[in-house]
Amino acid sequence: MGRIYLGVNMEFVRHDDKPFEWGVEKAAELGYEYIEPMVHWGRELLSEAGYFHSVSMLDDPLRIRRACEQFGVQLSGLSAHCPLCKPEVSTEYLKQAIRFAAECGAPVVNTDEGPKPLWTTADEDHMLMRYVLREASAVAESRGVLIGLEPHQQYSKTPEGLDRIHQLVDSAVIGINFDTGNAYLSGEDPIGWLQHVNDRLVHLHAKDISVAQSDSERGKVTGTPVGCACGEGVIDWARVIEVCKSCPRDIVFSVECGTVDQAQRSAEYLRPLL
Repeated sequence: MGRIYLGVNMEFVRHDDKPFEWGVEKAAELGYEYIEPMVHWGRELLSEAGYFHSVSMLDDPLRIRRACEQFGVQLSGLSAHCPLCKPEVSTEYLKQAIRFAAECGAPVVNTDEGPKPLWTTADEDHMLMRYVLREASAVAESRGVLIGLEPHQQYSKTPEGLDRIHQLVDSAVIGINFDTGNAYLSGEDPIGWLQHVNDRLVHLHAKDISVAQSDSERGKVTGTPVGCACGEGVIDWARVIEVCKSCPRDIVFSVECGTVDQAQRSAEYLRPLL
C-alpha cells in the first residue's frame, strides 16, 4: 500500500519575482515536505537576475540539493516538460534533465508530448516520441530515475491516448505523472482515469479546478498551467487519496497552484486528509 506525502510544485512562487532559494524557504515555511523544481535549458534574464524560480541545467545540480538540505525539504521530482513530438528539442533536453535529476537527487523527471509539429501525422508523431523515450529511458535506467508522462496535450488528453504513449517503449522507468486538473478539464473522469493508471503512477500533480474555470473550459482545453487552491474546486480529494493509498509505490502530491496564499490553503486542506 502506498504512502502519500505532501509536496508543492515551485510554480506557486512564479508571480512573486523571487529566486529559487526564496521559493524553497517559502515551501518549508508552509510545511511542505517535498518540492518539485522546474528546470530549463541555457540561460535567461529573469532567473539569472533572481526574479524567477526556474533553475538552469547549466547550473550546478548541487545548488538544488543544498537548498533542500538548508530548508529541510526533499525533492519529489523535476518539472522538465519538453515536446516529445519534437526530437530536435526533447531528446537532449530530457537526457540532460535526467542526468541533472540523478545528481541533485530527484527521483522523477516529469514531461509530456508537448505541442506537435504542424506538418506531421499522428503516426509520425508517435514514432518521433518513441525515439525520444527510447533514448531517454536508456539514460534513466542506468541512473535509477523515473520518467513521469503527464496528461497535458493533444494525444495524452484521454486515457487511451496516454496509454498509447506509455506503451511506445517497454521500460520499467517510464510511468505516469497524473494531473488531476488536466484530466478533469479534458472532459474525462479524473477518478476513473487515476484508477486506470494506479499501478503505473510515479508522481501526482495535485491540481484543483475552480467552478468558474470548469464552466468555461472543461472539454475545450487539454490542460492548464496551475489550478486554484486544493479544496476550493471541483476535485474530490478524498477519492483521489483513497485511490493513491492502493498504489504499489509511495506517491508525492505535488500541489500545482498559482500563489503562495493558494499553496498555504492547499496545505491546510490536504494535510488533515492525508
